[in-house]
Amino acid sequence: MVDSNYRSTLPITPPRPPQATVMDVRHAETPAPIQPLRPPAGAPNVVMILLDDMGFGASSAFGGPCRMPVAERLAADGLRYTRFHTTALCSPTRASLLTGRNHHSAGMGVLTELASAFPGYTSSRPDSCATLPEMLRLNGYSTGCFGKYHQTPTWEMSRSGPFDRWPTGEGFEKFYGFMGGETDQYSPTLFEGTTPVDTPRRDGYHLSEDIAERAIADIRQQQTLSPDKPFFTYLSFGAVHAPHHAPASYVDAYRGDFDHGWDAQREQTLAKQKELGILPDDADLSARPDEIGAWDEQPENAQRLYARMMEAYAAMATHTDEQVGKVVDALDEIGQLDNTVILYILGDNGASGEGGPHGCLNEFATYNLEPASVEEMLEHIDEIGGPSLFNHYPVGWAHAMNTPYQWTKQIASHWGGTRNGMIVHWPAGIESSGENRHQFSHVNDVAATILEVAGLPEPTMVNGVAQKPLEGVSMVYSFDDAEAPERHTTQYFELFGNRGIYHQGWSACTMHDVPWELNGDSIAFADDEWELYAPGDHSQSRNLAAAEPERLQQLKNLFLIEGAKYNVFPLDDRKVARLHAPSVGRPQVMDGRTTLTLYPGMSHMNENVVPDTKNCSWRVSVEVEVGAADAGALVTQGSRFGGWALYLRDGVPAFHYSWIDVEHYEIVATDRLAPGRHTVGYDFSYDGGGVGKGGMGRLFVDDVCVGETVLAHTVPFIYHTTDGLDVGADNGTPISRSYGTPDGRFAGTIHRVVLETDTDKGDEPGAAEARLRAQLATQ
Repeated sequence: MVDSNYRSTLPITPPRPPQATVMDVRHAETPAPIQPLRPPAGAPNVVMILLDDMGFGASSAFGGPCRMPVAERLAADGLRYTRFHTTALCSPTRASLLTGRNHHSAGMGVLTELASAFPGYTSSRPDSCATLPEMLRLNGYSTGCFGKYHQTPTWEMSRSGPFDRWPTGEGFEKFYGFMGGETDQYSPTLFEGTTPVDTPRRDGYHLSEDIAERAIADIRQQQTLSPDKPFFTYLSFGAVHAPHHAPASYVDAYRGDFDHGWDAQREQTLAKQKELGILPDDADLSARPDEIGAWDEQPENAQRLYARMMEAYAAMATHTDEQVGKVVDALDEIGQLDNTVILYILGDNGASGEGGPHGCLNEFATYNLEPASVEEMLEHIDEIGGPSLFNHYPVGWAHAMNTPYQWTKQIASHWGGTRNGMIVHWPAGIESSGENRHQFSHVNDVAATILEVAGLPEPTMVNGVAQKPLEGVSMVYSFDDAEAPERHTTQYFELFGNRGIYHQGWSACTMHDVPWELNGDSIAFADDEWELYAPGDHSQSRNLAAAEPERLQQLKNLFLIEGAKYNVFPLDDRKVARLHAPSVGRPQVMDGRTTLTLYPGMSHMNENVVPDTKNCSWRVSVEVEVGAADAGALVTQGSRFGGWALYLRDGVPAFHYSWIDVEHYEIVATDRLAPGRHTVGYDFSYDGGGVGKGGMGRLFVDDVCVGETVLAHTVPFIYHTTDGLDVGADNGTPISRSYGTPDGRFAGTIHRVVLETDTDKGDEPGAAEARLRAQLATQ
């Protein structure tokens, strides 16, 4: 039974101990023993598993081609929710999931990288929206987060902090994972708590395996020490977001499985979904948009490439599902599987179409507007899925993975962007098993659901701050009643002006802008064309706007009401304009500074918190003290896929520049440094005349030029999304293979590093659009 009076204010006020009335303890009555904080008796453990960029029609548990036997097993013993919805993009979905509020209410109406000062778009969760892990922790749960987070404002993602919107500041007692939108699965950039950690380098390493093992170890240790204390574990995989990395044996297992192409796959998936009862027999397949080419129109060699790209995606899904299985088996081994609520959420949005019409083998080449041709990619077809590539599949496969719905990730107006499969497994608390649940539900329902199963009230006060009421609806009512009338009857959707409203089975929606149109405000919001779909139209394939204008107007009016209620307004379709932080009120760590002094141990510094060395002249100098033949990185930024490194090779100064892993430029001095103190530097003189242009690079030792080379091209827009700047090391994917030390760890002594860029730098035409394209694709 929920004890609403005792637990509605968090932290819980402990009972007042009796006042001492005697001086000598020998004459005092023994007070009641100290009671450690615990949830109500019978509160279950909770394991919340979230996959990234998996569409509704991808997993075999929902009729898709990606073999996921653990998801099937949990669905067979639990419940499959067929009308579960997200927000269409990463950060907004996660904010809604972890707070139980709509994403605009939590300040995450858009990506953290595009935040503005308007209340629904700050990317800064207000204290009035306490997180679910904080609620559970303050009620006596152990809490841990493993994997992707991507909820922290960009200007707070450094040592400057503050850290109250990092995972350990939002209720998680333990965190191990990455903070951005994506990372290399073989060479990730990781944090433990708020501390950067070295990139794991063991043979056969994969991040999905690592975070699953970390979660298992944490659960085992916690239950060994406190078996009476339940735990809340959030396992948030980077998979199946690009890069689609999976061990070769998993990719090989899918050879030939997708040679039929994306159009035929949609038909096959729809038939399987009907067979599983996920969709009724009269459900139609929505039409493929004209913007996505037909499979039969693709050249034969391109089909071979695209099929292999899809094989890697499916392999990654299977590999990830296997890691989930390890966690499930571990729960079984310690006797906690039946008493654990497992929520397996198959995607934080629809499948990603950011790979474009041809896909890519190096996302950073695409982000920097230097995509490889099909012929160039075919030369590396056997490497797809491995550590040498940063691959993503074409948009045609993304659309197929969202079967039977229209569109993809980023399109919040249509189910292709927002509908994801979800499985609930809790043998001790749910009598039903192997059944489907068709009630409408939303990611903001999860927090209310967990509080109800734990016997906890919705708090009205957390850490001294009055709370906004939860905006989701608990799904517990549907656990053992397939026919229960749905309780989440109204829900708005909005992202970049794409918007929709669901109400009592009807949905009205308008796609204001497609993801690849970046300038915004090309169409007035009042001129958007709305569509209307009836309750029996399961795939939004029959538009009734012309037939029922009055009903459509009622729903449009309802969107205005809901939008005003939840901080959606003013609608903001600006994309490129939001990149200029001062004009939208977004703080910046550098705040106009062009010079930064760095010291040993500084690492994992993303591009938002250091001077921008792209499209300008710049220089870096390192004061260093060396022995006879010290080696290793002095300072590095980015990765092999785009970045630079100043280092010593067996005591010899060198500089390496990677232009999107297509061209590599290197300067190596002729003489080894004499033992003692020196200044080693690099100076780049930019040619100008556009973005990504070349220039002259010079290597210096004690102000004497010891080598130079012409760089024909430079990286124009983004080095890497998570591989940042490191002093005395090179975490993530190494830029150079010639450091001579593990992780490029420098063997000598670095006193300081000075990084400086020209003050007259300005964006060239096209620069902002390309940077935005990169930001959107990495979520």
